Amino acid sequence: MTTPNSRDTAADSTPEPVVRFGAGAVRGRLENGLAVFRGIPFAEPPVGDARFQAPRPVRGWDGVRDAFDFGPPPPQESGFQGRRGVLVAPTGDDWLTVNVWTPAPDPAARRPVMVWIYGGAYKLGHAGSPGYDAQHIARDGDLVVVTLNYRVGIEGFARIDGAPANRGLLDQVAALEWVRENITAFGGDPEQVTVFGESAGAGSVASLLVMPSASGLFRRAIAQSVPSPFFSDPLAKDIAAAIAAEAGLRPTAADLSTVDPRQLPMAGETLTDKMHQYEDRWGTLAHTLSPFAPVVDGEVLPTTPWQGLAAGAARDVELILGHNRDEFRLFTVLDGQFGKLTEEDATTALRRFGPGPDAAQAYRTAFPDASPGELHEIVNSDRVFRMPCLHLAEAQLAAGGRAHVYELTWPAPGLGGVLGACHGLDIPLLFGTFTADLGNLLFADVEPSPEALALSSRFRASWTAFARTGDPGWPAYDIERRAVQLLDAEPVVTAYPEEASRRLWKGHVFAALPLIG
Repeated sequence: MTTPNSRDTAADSTPEPVVRFGAGAVRGRLENGLAVFRGIPFAEPPVGDARFQAPRPVRGWDGVRDAFDFGPPPPQESGFQGRRGVLVAPTGDDWLTVNVWTPAPDPAARRPVMVWIYGGAYKLGHAGSPGYDAQHIARDGDLVVVTLNYRVGIEGFARIDGAPANRGLLDQVAALEWVRENITAFGGDPEQVTVFGESAGAGSVASLLVMPSASGLFRRAIAQSVPSPFFSDPLAKDIAAAIAAEAGLRPTAADLSTVDPRQLPMAGETLTDKMHQYEDRWGTLAHTLSPFAPVVDGEVLPTTPWQGLAAGAARDVELILGHNRDEFRLFTVLDGQFGKLTEEDATTALRRFGPGPDAAQAYRTAFPDASPGELHEIVNSDRVFRMPCLHLAEAQLAAGGRAHVYELTWPAPGLGGVLGACHGLDIPLLFGTFTADLGNLLFADVEPSPEALALSSRFRASWTAFARTGDPGWPAYDIERRAVQLLDAEPVVTAYPEEASRRLWKGHVFAALPLIG
């Protein structure tokens, strides 16, 4: 018997849990009533001749492998707005790993399974980030939670010659296949899998809904703040060429493989700083935050999620779709623009990002009392997150499927309360991680109030009830009543609250972004 880790809360004589599955055996930790396994490889390290290729099945191992530590994050840019401090993470090439929290690794338990996909503009993220500690979800919901790493940035999404498109999405499929084949050994039910994700993680969930390779790997899905950008193949190839040029290379797997994967993200970072120079070719994308997104290549990802759902690709998958009321506030605050935006800034944003040639006047008519800063925030929140989520729900309904819709309206208390119900607030509320990652900003210098703790508990109760039964506790959305759950101190079901925006965007089609020139 091995000596229990100091973090274990079980008696000193309690052995560390060992689970045997297809590739071998792993030893985890007992932590606060859960068995936790970290850093289990679900695919071979994507380096050497496997670099820029589809994930390859992991080779088995002899003996019992310690699963005590998270696997290393995939290569990525140095950081992102909102994170405080340095992410402490292991190094190495074994990027493609999963982590499991389970009440009991008993094959007879057959508990529902929730699989988390992190966000980060498709260029950042790590399942080992403290904000994604899934213990509260697993324990409160009495279910199994899996988190996974996937390739981001150039490694995962650059559209280069000699490599399949959407490698990051293929990693997610491989992780879901690992769940299907192995989660029973950890006490989970492979027939009761729910995928859930936020921001780029929600965009990934939306992609998985319409990917043939992901069909049948999950029963339910939750997409929190789905971002709108999806790239056409020509646009994605042009972006990849620009990124490779920053490194003095051609956009090929052979050329890019000559650069250390930990150094290559700098080329994407350099391009991001001057994307505005490409407006004549990339259109509105040139004024956004990331040169990466899923690519509608016609093979790995045959259509956009909106087109695919409307055609019935996920008709039998039960969905939760939703967004936060003040999505874009986070970015204006972190950019130092909050309270400083002018009438000219608002007009530029409305013309650039609004739906149709008359968007500026239409928004001013719909929101006659809005300040320039409010107009700037509303149109960006609508374009990037709110309307993409609503249109996905309506696409699912059009195909005869079902979706539950929510809006988070409870305001973050950090930074004097200026953040409102901003982008990312749902993460610390759902996971209960108020002092980690974005939670460290959104709850900065503020102890979580009883109100925050109660909302956090309700958040988890709704999500885990949905994973168990398909019912989160409020009615499904329909085009007559448009019933939506408002997540606030006093949750209420009401008609969709962003009706003015819904009407403005009613005829808009979220298509794959084209290459203009």
